[in-house]
Amino acid sequence: MEGTMAKRRPVSNLLGLAVLGLLIEQPMHPYEMGATLRERKLDGSFKVRTGSLYDVVEALQRVGWIAADTTEREGRRPERTVYSLTELGQLEFAQWLDELVRTPVKEYPSFLAAVSYLGALGRNRAVQALQERISVLDTEIRAIQASQDEAKRQQVPRLFVIEADYAAAMAIAERDWCVRIVDEMREGTLTWPARPEPAVSAPAPSGQAS
Repeated sequence: MEGTMAKRRPVSNLLGLAVLGLLIEQPMHPYEMGATLRERKLDGSFKVRTGSLYDVVEALQRVGWIAADTTEREGRRPERTVYSLTELGQLEFAQWLDELVRTPVKEYPSFLAAVSYLGALGRNRAVQALQERISVLDTEIRAIQASQDEAKRQQVPRLFVIEADYAAAMAIAERDWCVRIVDEMREGTLTWPARPEPAVSAPAPSGQAS
């Protein structure tokens, strides 16, 4: 695969990757898939919505990557179809995963877009906005580290939760960058356009009129 162009797939929604990964473990019905992703805190990596999950499952079945295995019923609940991974699906999953790990893809995060115009906020408001982001990131980092500690307590193999390592590293790196930029603003080492501060009020707290 090295040196080749990325393959166009009939199913490219990353939620499909999550479904295939779950079905490697065991056959599941879509409700169980969604519950498992949320339980493992993977809804931060994949957009887990009931409607989109069923759409992805249907698409995966249509291209032959998964197949309906059995149906089961609990009490008066509607029947649920249990799906399993096909040999084709296992091959496609491995190729897809290999490509995602091997080849960096240009992404367009909203924060990067906002940073491009940070000067338009004015120094004071930019400092305030970044300080609030730092606070949010601190909370996020603590939550990730708590989940890592819980995984260690339960003796979950580190490889099975390695995405938490990556998420923590990215959040810490972003926080450290924000702290450094705030420090440069306060010290005056980050040059700023010589124009009046914008007369724009900060967002009102939720539930209050602007």
